[in-house]
Amino acid sequence: MTTLNLGASKLTAGLAATGAVVVASCVVAARLRARPASTEEAKLIDGKKLSADVKKEVKDAVEELRSQHGVTPGLAVVLVGSRKDSQSYVRNKKKSAEEVGFHSVDVTLPEEVTEDVLMAEVAKLNEDPAVHAILVQLPLPSHINEAKVLASIKVEKDVDGFSSVNIGNLCLKGGSPPLAIPCTPAGCIEMLQRSGVVVSGADAVVLGRSNIVGMPVAALLQSMNATVTVCHSRTKRLKEKVQQADIVVAALGKTEMVRGDWLKPGCVVIDVGINAVEDSTKKAGHRLVGDVCFAEAKHVASMITPVPGGVGPMTIAMLLKNTVQLARHSLGLPRIPLRTNASFNRVSVDGTA
Repeated sequence: MTTLNLGASKLTAGLAATGAVVVASCVVAARLRARPASTEEAKLIDGKKLSADVKKEVKDAVEELRSQHGVTPGLAVVLVGSRKDSQSYVRNKKKSAEEVGFHSVDVTLPEEVTEDVLMAEVAKLNEDPAVHAILVQLPLPSHINEAKVLASIKVEKDVDGFSSVNIGNLCLKGGSPPLAIPCTPAGCIEMLQRSGVVVSGADAVVLGRSNIVGMPVAALLQSMNATVTVCHSRTKRLKEKVQQADIVVAALGKTEMVRGDWLKPGCVVIDVGINAVEDSTKKAGHRLVGDVCFAEAKHVASMITPVPGGVGPMTIAMLLKNTVQLARHSLGLPRIPLRTNASFNRVSVDGTA
């Protein structure tokens, strides 16, 4: 594996962006601005390829659990209502679960289901020994308390890693490691590690502070000895802070907000954003873009994730990995480490966690 030294710039100079705010200007600005002497572009961090690697490892782990312990990891997915996007997400998760050999349980409930009925279904899954992991697809209908439903999932089956116990153990220095790590943050760390990026000692900027991405990924990076700055909607001099970063994780939900001239030459960009913009040349009438202006950033960064095909596939892959982790935990087996260079939450003498 090639190791990237973030202390050295890959490009000789930063590139200036136009600063236009409309989405189309991102591509136009990248085409019109003066090109540097070097035409080298950032290496793509291919989420499709990396996720395929993770799925292969998960499939091997499933076969090992089945042959050596007689256990098949079980994933239960609860879907409420008929939102097209939620149905699509669930289909993709079910397909991936089948590909790696999981035992799958589907619970589909109508939009008008009561909170009590939904909670009763979760309780059944909590007591089902064939189910090791429970996923309640969000968002839930407005008449249901999402936090209450999620809190009712046993921590031993919390495949999303969102329970207070899992998040607390993730953030604490020392003690027990989390049973599951939130899937998108875990995917970001896998992408960095499998791409040879040295996190220890790097300056990392996380854009966004959500419970789903920003907060957990900041904790993971800090545990790997990065110096982490978390930026949000009230952050002052945002551009200046991003310009200091060796690693940028963008999870703002703002279409192509991060421009090329926001970036430090040679940095690594993990773009978590997924936004739809109008595009009459596409059959669907739109295309997907991230929170980073890819057309500009690819001429400044040394590595970057594409949108689509970057973080998205890794999120599902990490859901599968979490399911295996929980199945192993149910048997009293050691967890498969995520971080190869964690400074705390260590579970073995080599520092993995």
